[in-house]
Amino acid sequence: MGLLNTQSGNIDYGSTALRGLPAEQRARLGIGYVPQGREIFSQLTVEENLRIGLPVRKDKRRAIPEPIFDMFPVLKQMLKRRGGDLSGGQQQQLAIGRALIIEPRFLILDEPTEGIQPNIVHEIGDVIQKLNREQQLTVLLVEQKLPFARRVASEFRILDKGRMVVGGKIAELSDELVKQHLTV
Repeated sequence: MGLLNTQSGNIDYGSTALRGLPAEQRARLGIGYVPQGREIFSQLTVEENLRIGLPVRKDKRRAIPEPIFDMFPVLKQMLKRRGGDLSGGQQQQLAIGRALIIEPRFLILDEPTEGIQPNIVHEIGDVIQKLNREQQLTVLLVEQKLPFARRVASEFRILDKGRMVVGGKIAELSDELVKQHLTV
């Protein structure tokens, strides 16, 4: 996402070379990012957290798009509450909603289930599937919880020291591959 310097190799998004581009320019290209740990602004309200992405929108709208509240109704109910006062699951919904404000074409979710209660994990999985199916949004999911990844993903890649060692359709992610590459 441009937050750390690239040591080697290339990162391309379509025909655009991303190496060296800062995060805000990547957002303008339509790349949304939800970091591990959510990193919402705890002292800002839910509404203020959501509005942060509005200047990046191509249509320059200044209103929070209603589909954000359709996906995460709790955010509409808590617009005036500070982000730090929300539960972990609500904060994750806020972080995803904030990334979706820019109407990305590509969404990176880093450990979206970390520290989240099971019913919210299920809701987030439903949202990911809906975004992919109905809006053709490409989602890159970085996830350790295999049942969740198997439920929402269509493909998988296993990396070792930044290099892909195996990949394929999610149905091909066998217990043997998991044991070979992911167990400690």
